[in-house]
Amino acid sequence: MQREAGAEPQEKKSRNREAYEWVQALVCSVLAVVLLFTFGVRLIGVDGHSMVPSLQDGDRLLVLNSTLCGGYAPGDVVVLRKESFLPTPIVKRVVATAGQVVDIDFTSGTVFVDGKPLQEDYTSERTYTAEGTEFPLTVPEGSVFVLGDNRNHSTDSRDARLGTVDERYIIGRAVYLAFPGPDAGTGIRNYGRIGGIG
Repeated sequence: MQREAGAEPQEKKSRNREAYEWVQALVCSVLAVVLLFTFGVRLIGVDGHSMVPSLQDGDRLLVLNSTLCGGYAPGDVVVLRKESFLPTPIVKRVVATAGQVVDIDFTSGTVFVDGKPLQEDYTSERTYTAEGTEFPLTVPEGSVFVLGDNRNHSTDSRDARLGTVDERYIIGRAVYLAFPGPDAGTGIRNYGRIGGIG
């Protein structure tokens, strides 16, 4: 039995078209991922122990870019960079926002916002170290006051060189722990920690 004339070229065209569609889908997928990570989210690593116990050195965080955050609230974990303070990004927790008054009693280790003591279950210990910022202070418009969860081993808004942070220095809000760093005590990665950050 002879094949119909033109059947073979037709099959070849069909295979070529299918290959073209696969390449097109792959290119579109890669482009979408690149755009997402350029304008939407970033993967940023935690460097240091200032956020222990909430975050460990070496944790990799999925960070929602600041343009998509729509503002910040107390409790948010943010990544910021102020090159006159430190050249690399740092991870801290927002404690107060514009217009709020922050005061710290370094004797009792209590942080107050608008006269009320904060309930801080996420900290490793109370706040005993002063770093040069004068209290009480009112957070200026367009700024936040940030602290590390490992309070007595964190350089944050208590340091007069950083002080309150202009929101333009904030890269974004950490929304997800994508990959855990090794535990400071055991060196073992706890994959059960993967998930949302609050």
